[in-house]
Amino acid sequence: MKKIVLSLVSAFMMVISLSSFTNANANPLREKDSKSIMIAYVETIVSGYDKYHKYLFTEDFEHYNASSNMKFKKKPYLKFLNDTKGLKFNCQTSYQIMDETGKSCVAKATLTFKNFTRVDYITLNKTDDGWKVSKVVTTYP
Repeated sequence: MKKIVLSLVSAFMMVISLSSFTNANANPLREKDSKSIMIAYVETIVSGYDKYHKYLFTEDFEHYNASSNMKFKKKPYLKFLNDTKGLKFNCQTSYQIMDETGKSCVAKATLTFKNFTRVDYITLNKTDDGWKVSKVVTTYP
């Protein structure tokens, strides 16, 4: 009887430990709306906040800097975000959802610094894993 109880307890503990590992990798942004994703995006780029950046972007993500004509895919952009982790921009921020229809959304984030302004035009797509940023075009008007 002791062996049966011990076996049941061991099996129960194994199930609990395995389920905790699968939940650790779950996307915390999965159920968020496009507005929440925009807040997470702005927080990520302005505050160097790295908690969500690996969940924010689609696999085919592209960042385009219109002033330098440089393009970056997801992997180099995430490396840049990792390298600048904790770096906080001294700027005022605002964002707006310009259009949201079905599974696509276009938004605008404005970062106003002392001597210049950065404007990001962001395309979001609703995927099976929630809203994700698929493209960012950065301009300096």
